[in-house]
Amino acid sequence: MKSELIDRSLILFNVLFATSIVIANVLAGKVVMIGNFVIPAAVVMYAFSFLFTDIIHERYGKEEATRTIRYGFAAQIFASIMIFLGMLLPVAPFAYDTQAAYEILLGQNYRFVLASLVAYLVSQHVDVYIFSKIKERTAEKHKWLRNNASTFGSQLIDTTIFITIAFIGSVPNIWIMILSQFVIKMALALLDTPIFYLLTKLSNQDQKQLNIEKPLET
Repeated sequence: MKSELIDRSLILFNVLFATSIVIANVLAGKVVMIGNFVIPAAVVMYAFSFLFTDIIHERYGKEEATRTIRYGFAAQIFASIMIFLGMLLPVAPFAYDTQAAYEILLGQNYRFVLASLVAYLVSQHVDVYIFSKIKERTAEKHKWLRNNASTFGSQLIDTTIFITIAFIGSVPNIWIMILSQFVIKMALALLDTPIFYLLTKLSNQDQKQLNIEKPLET
């Protein structure tokens, strides 16, 4: 067996990325009101996915970020299948109430699933594209610019696609919901900028010393 370099930080970022989007899909059906803003509960968790994509892009490159997006898409499909199979399993006679709660929370309709997958594929690839183009021009400078500009652009696309597919016809004023969600996402993007700097400050040499280990050869 050939020995390979395993970057534990990259694995962790991929796990956190997949977790954030899967949980966001679970929360997508709940609509909440924060002040005057009407948003799906998934907004906060899903915003982290763009942070993790940008961190991976900054530290490991465009190809690795694109690979992460593919992994995330597979995670969403797998989670949806497992949730659906769990719903089909026969419920215990004394636990009918839990079955109803399960279906309300996790039994999302096909519109939510379709909206999530379409918005995810389009917006995440837009994020990687914008980030890559800005990085080509700024090199190692202005990390805040590529982090926030790519997130703002991709989140606007994500929000518009998801809300339109998932809620059109069922929400009185869909544009208020889109605007509300986008404003919240912009605020979250600005707040996570220090985290982006913190997790991308290590040089390539530091990464090799701190994060990479070589498995035993067999």
